[in-house]
Amino acid sequence: MRRSLALGALVLAAFASNAFAVGEARLTGKVTDSVTKEPLKDATVLVVATEAKKFQQTYKVNPKDGSYAIFLVDGTIHYDITYSAPGHQSYKENVKLKLGPEKNDKDVTLPPLGATAAQPRPAAAPKPDPSTAAFNAGAELANAGDVPGAIAKIEEAVTAKPEFVAGYSALAKLYVRQKDYAKAIDRANKSLSIDPEETDMYSILFESYTATGDKAKAAEMKKKMPANAAVLFNDAAKLLNAGKDSEAEPLLKQAVSVDDKFAQAYYELGMIYIRGGKNADAKTNLEKYLELEPKGKDAATAKEMLNYVK
Repeated sequence: MRRSLALGALVLAAFASNAFAVGEARLTGKVTDSVTKEPLKDATVLVVATEAKKFQQTYKVNPKDGSYAIFLVDGTIHYDITYSAPGHQSYKENVKLKLGPEKNDKDVTLPPLGATAAQPRPAAAPKPDPSTAAFNAGAELANAGDVPGAIAKIEEAVTAKPEFVAGYSALAKLYVRQKDYAKAIDRANKSLSIDPEETDMYSILFESYTATGDKAKAAEMKKKMPANAAVLFNDAAKLLNAGKDSEAEPLLKQAVSVDDKFAQAYYELGMIYIRGGKNADAKTNLEKYLELEPKGKDAATAKEMLNYVK
């Protein structure tokens, strides 16, 4: 029993031409008592977006030392940030954070309730160095769709700071957007030479070498790419379309080991086992697919097949 397969390639999250995001911001610091200078272990930090979108989240400090670390996906907008702790006065401010790899450090001291001393404000953050300022400006341009402008600004950043690995990584992704694969290769390799842990650059290099026709280099980079469930599924889909179930099976197994919520991979495994007469394995995988996507596009077929393997 072999159904006609028409598996379209998934959007590959590993390919940075579709995954460039430079609008994130990081906020870190410590909340302490203004009198005792001791950390406030029960303090909370409430973050509320005040423009563009609805966002509200309360974060607890680390009970060991009163420290906190907050990651915001969209650092391009203003937020109200309120610091609170039981038995203490709260402190609130409206801020727009610095973008990119640079942290926004804010240590806050809260006076006990009834204290008459003026509430101290966090010290003003120092101005970013020129390279960070240029990177942040480039990030905003990229998020606004101005890729040439973003490239110009981030090139300015890496010129000011030649070891600015985040800048080279961002440039590699932006050059792929422009299909300037030679520059994408150069910037990706530069990023890896500074920090070998920038493994997402292997996806950039794979895409760029493929586009330029360098099959040997593309194959080399593909081997170095971090395991990606979508990539593995796409490779399996090609084999399934060619009728090569035995070769597709290990790729699908690897895909679900990387992402155990990858419903479609479970479905295709179930169908492989149906065709191979492995009813127990087919039942396990089809039931997992239905558990994850009870109303999925292949749910009706999965239910029908389960009737045969009970």
